Amino acid sequence: MTAIADVTNKTIHELVSLSGRTAVVTGGGRGLGKAIALRLAEAGANIIIGDREADLAEQAANDIRDKFGVDTIGTYMDVAKTETIKSMSTEAVAKFGCIDIWINNAGVFPCVPLEDMTDELWDEVLAINARGTFACAREAALCMNNTGQGGVIVNVASTAAFRGIMPGLSAYVASKHAVRGLTKQLALELAPSAIRVLGVAPTFCITEGNLLAMGSTDPADAKHIVAMFDSPLGRVGAPDDVARVVLFCASDLANFMTGSTLLVDAGDTI
Repeated sequence: MTAIADVTNKTIHELVSLSGRTAVVTGGGRGLGKAIALRLAEAGANIIIGDREADLAEQAANDIRDKFGVDTIGTYMDVAKTETIKSMSTEAVAKFGCIDIWINNAGVFPCVPLEDMTDELWDEVLAINARGTFACAREAALCMNNTGQGGVIVNVASTAAFRGIMPGLSAYVASKHAVRGLTKQLALELAPSAIRVLGVAPTFCITEGNLLAMGSTDPADAKHIVAMFDSPLGRVGAPDDVARVVLFCASDLANFMTGSTLLVDAGDTI
């Protein structure tokens, strides 16, 4: 068993710093994923962005490299296709030597009434949101175990991992409950290898994907959306609200935490 390090004597700067570490972000071409990748890069991590839209992944990687000067890779990856996960992992290890942090952010959320939900669509949602998270975590663990240095896996869940939310999201809610349970189990299984596993559960945030899901491509429409998702803290979520919590989980500030899923919900689930 490899014990987790005691970081008591590190400074705050050292605890937050990810310098010399390599982080994978799935679904990182835009939205929450890109915001997360930006914060990890700002903390000094080299970044690999995997996304089903390879052009978005490459553009995000270029943006991050230009802004923070870290090494980046943007590449095609579909978490429902295990061979693309392995291919991306191989490319990352070839360039950086190891993977220290893996953020499972990729997901889909089709809104379909129960009576119209087909077996095929149900299977697609679970394949990406649940099995995809598992397959990526498995690959991350293999890479981290190869180095013997441990690491961190962060699973982006949702407030839907704690409750039902709105009609039409049965597959999504089921998949996110699965992610929360998987986070606990992986934490138990991987603790002896000094691999921490944490979950982050955001409430609704204004992202390109959420705007598209609500039938809009115009950020100006966010004003109308905000009125639908008021929170106890007085505003709707921004992607960086989630990214900062993921950075905390990935950093040594959270060194003695594993198995938890942290709500980033502005009090929505109180």
